[in-house]
Amino acid sequence: MRAAILFAVWLWLAATAAAQPPAPEAATGFSPRPAVCASNAMVVTAHPLATDAALAVLGEGGSAADAAIAAALVLNVVEPQSSGIGGGGFLLHYDAAAQRLAAWDGRESAPAAVEADWFLDEAGRPLHFFDAVVGGRAVGVPGLPRLLEAAHRRHGVLPLARLFAPAIALAREGFAVSPRLHAHIARDRFLRADPAARLLFFDGGGAPLAVGATLRNPALAATLELLARDGAEVFYRGEVARDLVAAVARAPAPGALTLDDLRTYEVVERPALCGPYRAWRVCGMPPPSAGGASVLALLGVLQRFDLPAIAPDSAFAAHLFAEAGRLAYADREAWYGDPAEMTLAPAQLLAPRYLAHRAALIALDGSMGTAPAGVPDPAVAAVAASSPELPATTHISVVDAGGNAVSLTASIENAFGSRRMVRGFLLNNQLTDFSFVPGGEHGAHPNRAGPRKRPLSSMAPTLVFAPDGRLHAVLGSPGGSAIINYVAAALVGVLDWGLAPDAALARPHAGSRNGPTEVEDNAAGRALAGRLALFGHRPQLRDLTSGTSLIVREAGGWAGAADPRREGSAAGY
Repeated sequence: MRAAILFAVWLWLAATAAAQPPAPEAATGFSPRPAVCASNAMVVTAHPLATDAALAVLGEGGSAADAAIAAALVLNVVEPQSSGIGGGGFLLHYDAAAQRLAAWDGRESAPAAVEADWFLDEAGRPLHFFDAVVGGRAVGVPGLPRLLEAAHRRHGVLPLARLFAPAIALAREGFAVSPRLHAHIARDRFLRADPAARLLFFDGGGAPLAVGATLRNPALAATLELLARDGAEVFYRGEVARDLVAAVARAPAPGALTLDDLRTYEVVERPALCGPYRAWRVCGMPPPSAGGASVLALLGVLQRFDLPAIAPDSAFAAHLFAEAGRLAYADREAWYGDPAEMTLAPAQLLAPRYLAHRAALIALDGSMGTAPAGVPDPAVAAVAASSPELPATTHISVVDAGGNAVSLTASIENAFGSRRMVRGFLLNNQLTDFSFVPGGEHGAHPNRAGPRKRPLSSMAPTLVFAPDGRLHAVLGSPGGSAIINYVAAALVGVLDWGLAPDAALARPHAGSRNGPTEVEDNAAGRALAGRLALFGHRPQLRDLTSGTSLIVREAGGWAGAADPRREGSAAGY
């Protein structure tokens, strides 16, 4: 009887929510940036100059890996607040001929001297976030140079020096400051304290470089020329390494980085983490990123509901997505961290029976508010913790003419990272992605700081395969811990509702990270927030600035779309 009543309530709520569509001008918060269609190859990046560089590489017969490397290096120049060789990343590569998927872990690692109490003060209290971020304390061993070199060694075609050339030219000759970069510089409270950053990002009078002003970075050009000539070894063992260690030691809140930490850093090739979503196979990164597993968990919960039968713009669809997010994020916070420290394997947290049990916690007629962490193994206790993981990241999606693909998410963590520059590039603050509190009454948290450990991430480079095994989609997004929601929402839009990639990316964001129900603060979001009250939500309107780069197979080729919230672009041939 209760099930019948709930089903009737579901029908009434779904009909009521769908019966109040937003006004036509509020159908999306953004005008979709029209998708680009091409028959052979496609690239989508976070900046048009990076897209141009990658497309030129593809046009010369370069591989998807070649194009992604060229784009990542250009993004270091033109989007310095988000990523670069002073940070790290995760890269998924698909070899179409061999039908082989590789997952490359280029995540930063903690110096050997870092212990679990690294972000506690003398009284044992967690440091304030920016007290931990600014300076040397939060700098981890950068992974991106080794990651790009490893990807090129295995999957590259063109000479590595050719891939560095566009970034070197832009750094030396300059580029026009975009409105987005100007806004980041203008609102940052810490950047001008570093002499090199002040010289690069501010004019002679101390004002942020204006929109359209030419930004030249000859120091970065010289560093990239060294890497192009001598390879990543010079970064980890040579003169760049010495300067990097010295900068971390003399920074405010000095860090613990040593030459030995740099010398011993390794990129790790890990098995990709794949799982089913209806008829599709979705693949992402395993830990230390929780992005791949959390996207699969969110989708695995949603799989228990007939989303294709529900209107995409309905409050009921947003309700189900937010509740599934609460469950996925609750498990992310409790169970994920450096894979060597995890007490549960992702397979246990993604088991169909376990996800069905989690999905049963979702009420059709109301929000659960805050979800508890699941306990797939009663012999293991969940430990509460959290890491801020603020949004300053970038993403690159590429498919080449041979059908090979790369999904690369790279980051220096917070905007402008640690606000320390070395040889023209910014150093990361990725160690603040560790849990500041190392544990509690139930034991140590898997994401506690420690020597040589890799901090938890939400980066979620993703590949999707069709029922016939063919590659169907390539995507990922920046956005800090909200990346999981952004990627899952794009997948639901494309796979469940058959939306074109540009339409899927223009939909207003609505979801939860196991806190409030977050709804994008635009016309469509505000209309949706009002209807979510039918399900007991108390939405908080926020700027939810995703930057999803999405490629989807279509008849005769590929469609690529860049998120309309940022300055990215798609191009193909």
